[in-house]
Amino acid sequence: MLTLKEILEQSAAMHHHLCPRQVLGARLGLLAGVELGLSLPQSDKRLLTIIETDGCLADGVAVATGCTVGHRTLRVEDYGKVAATCIDTQAGRALRLAPRRVARQAAGLYAPEARNKWEAQLLGYQRMPDDELFSVQAVQLTTPVAQIVSRPGRKAICDVCGEEIINERETLRGSTVLCHACAGNAYYTLTAAAWPTAAELFAPQELVTV
Repeated sequence: MLTLKEILEQSAAMHHHLCPRQVLGARLGLLAGVELGLSLPQSDKRLLTIIETDGCLADGVAVATGCTVGHRTLRVEDYGKVAATCIDTQAGRALRLAPRRVARQAAGLYAPEARNKWEAQLLGYQRMPDDELFSVQAVQLTTPVAQIVSRPGRKAICDVCGEEIINERETLRGSTVLCHACAGNAYYTLTAAAWPTAAELFAPQELVTV
């Protein structure tokens, strides 16, 4: 297990500097390991972590837990919150960890030498007891872990755009296979129409997403 100092050194190297939210991410990951009884950072894919914002927090969490996007064990549900849910995929336990509302103000009590609020948070977050820094809640995922992770080697072809879909992220309309974009759930729009949309191809009816 890495020490907090080692985690922060690695996180700072990735991030090119060290900031309070990296410290929160590192401390969150360490506490998740203790609460779930897991040795972190992991060398397998047992722990799945869902963070609720991107940015600085993510680097601290990634180093502390060993969860990464590349290993499909780190995911972002962007709620704009400095929080994360850590799931032991073998035991089926899920814990949501978030800083307590008073943590930002309380940090200064643990860093009397700090020259400003930013430095007080940077130092104080490293020194505060876990129970003063974080709240920990047992939660149940609304989407089963098996569906989030999916099965390896599963592939489909969108019947509209012809692009390959992996990880069981296709949407079905009757017997027609659609990617999320062609099903009307794209995060982008084409600058010129390259293919008909699902709305143009089908009468309105409920989509079945798998």
